[in-house]
Amino acid sequence: MLREVRNPDLYHGAKKKRNFFEGWYFKVCDRNNDNVFAFIPGIAKGSSNDEAHSFVQVLEGKSAFYSYIKFNEKDFKFNKNHFHVNVKNNSFSLEGIKVELIHKKKRIKGFLKFKNIKKWPDTLINPGSMGFYNYLWFMECYSQVCVQDGEIVGELQVGDEIIDFNGGKVYVEKNWGKSFPKSWIWVQSNSFEEDDVAFTCSIGRVPFLLGSFSGFLVGLYIKDKFYSFTTINKSTMEIRRGESDVEIVFRRKNLELKVKTQSEKDMFMLCMGPKDGEMIPLVEENLKGEVELELRDIESSQVIYGGKGKSTGIEYGGEMVKI
Repeated sequence: MLREVRNPDLYHGAKKKRNFFEGWYFKVCDRNNDNVFAFIPGIAKGSSNDEAHSFVQVLEGKSAFYSYIKFNEKDFKFNKNHFHVNVKNNSFSLEGIKVELIHKKKRIKGFLKFKNIKKWPDTLINPGSMGFYNYLWFMECYSQVCVQDGEIVGELQVGDEIIDFNGGKVYVEKNWGKSFPKSWIWVQSNSFEEDDVAFTCSIGRVPFLLGSFSGFLVGLYIKDKFYSFTTINKSTMEIRRGESDVEIVFRRKNLELKVKTQSEKDMFMLCMGPKDGEMIPLVEENLKGEVELELRDIESSQVIYGGKGKSTGIEYGGEMVKI
């Protein structure tokens, strides 16, 4: 148990029999922002053995095509010492992925290697991106940013097309527990004009003991410097939501981060998500959005960074009015 707490990337469900899910989200984008895919391997254990299964979800950003590919529970294999999972012939780790899937009647096949990965900085007290919440055993949902930024080497064959991902970008995160939060917003991009900028933002209305709270995890790499705005480090948040976009302002001490998304409503895909360990249509996601960032030092009025990220993942779910 302590091994999984200290290394949140690992599989947490070996001893779970009911009402449990776990999934890893791999977003890969080519260097020109033409092709962006997300692959989500995972396992779902509902209220009975008959409902338990493994899966790989595929999201294709350019066409807004989505597939939920179901496998037997026994097709899911894991390494208990370092993060590496297999779903039948498909392999996923922080070193790379190997896929062989049928997506919208097209075969996706290939191997992508990851290098120069950057992780969310952590400590013994605050392991992973979720920090000390990983030590609390009673929460309904946990999350982890496994790779905030990384480079890709390799190609994928999608139908008759060979897609070159060399020089592209990878992002990896995961979720596990019983159910997704009551409501949430997620925004992520590491496809900025500058190669060394990577941004991720998760906001959720999280059940906790007898009530709930609005929790958020925001991480921004600029070169090798990491800026975080989180519930744990006592940052504040102001949020305004339009029809399919958000404007958010985060503040911590002398820092202010403004976030603004831009998306096309018809590019959102309805994806499966967990509710009491069962997978149901729950998640609206777009992989071809944009996000505009401005990081400012309030005391000196200096703009530390300003820029726009492409191939932005934007995701909504639940009762958004309660964020």
